Amino acid sequence: MGEDCNVEALRGPKACAPRADEIIRDLAARQHGVVARRQLLDAGLSIKAVRVRAERGQLLRLHRGVYAVGHRQLRREGHWLAAVLAIGPGAVLSHRDAAGLHGIRPANHATTEVTSPARGRKAAGIVVHHATLLPDDVTTIHAIPVTTLARTLVDLASVVPADHLAKALREADQQQRLDVQAIERALQRTRGRRGPGHRAMRAALAELEAIATSLTRSSLEAAFLKLTDEAGLPRPRTNADIESLNVDALWQDHRLVVELDGWQTHHTRHAFQQDRTRDVTLLRAGYRVARFTHADVVHKPAWVMQVMREQLSAPSPPRATMSEPCR
Repeated sequence: MGEDCNVEALRGPKACAPRADEIIRDLAARQHGVVARRQLLDAGLSIKAVRVRAERGQLLRLHRGVYAVGHRQLRREGHWLAAVLAIGPGAVLSHRDAAGLHGIRPANHATTEVTSPARGRKAAGIVVHHATLLPDDVTTIHAIPVTTLARTLVDLASVVPADHLAKALREADQQQRLDVQAIERALQRTRGRRGPGHRAMRAALAELEAIATSLTRSSLEAAFLKLTDEAGLPRPRTNADIESLNVDALWQDHRLVVELDGWQTHHTRHAFQQDRTRDVTLLRAGYRVARFTHADVVHKPAWVMQVMREQLSAPSPPRATMSEPCR
């Protein structure tokens, strides 16, 4: 037996050498090539087993108690997770690096930002922010604990210039991942925070809304109609009344309705529910509904027209005959 099995009788069940190596490989495969000593001990390795593999170069020290397995040529995700593991339980990736992981701005290169509930933990190359995070503030992306997008944006407001924050918000909006209500809740949860971050966030949201809502319903419809004309598609009736509803665009022969959602409407829960009720009403009346946001029309016009060609070439749906629900 290897060195791990020799102490088994004295110290209780510990992983033998072949099994220990398998545990390390499996853990590293799930964690971008990095492992924490506490994880290895929890998995059954002895302290000696970890030390021996570190001396052999199988475990390469990145931070105190955190190792790369086999080599240090890690991707960015590996360095992010190593930083989180180094700061200890409860730590999550945050601020600029969380924004990088969420894909709304470039990440740091010289340092990694982490938020931890514990004070006093330090590691070279890691900037530690101290805060108690609630479950609504935390998620996991690619096995890396990280602040949610809403909390990330609120944190970002306190550490980057106004133009960088505005760019991150625009990127989130363009990806159709911007949830203003979630940001408002995150602002409420951090309302005791000092500094200009909250003012900066509210100013940035107001600026984004002013820009986005300058594309009014009529101008959004005009932009959509211009796309259909350029694509050679038949013109719809606009602001048409059907089934006691006023819809943005109607192709009656195709029984196709298009609804266009402005920025201010697709960021509220009430509007979301109302729109789905409208869609079901139209579906029951035998209409198909394609719903596009202002971001779709402005940023993804080719995709919008591809969807429209597919919908206009599809057979018209039969009229539904479902009975009214019991009340």
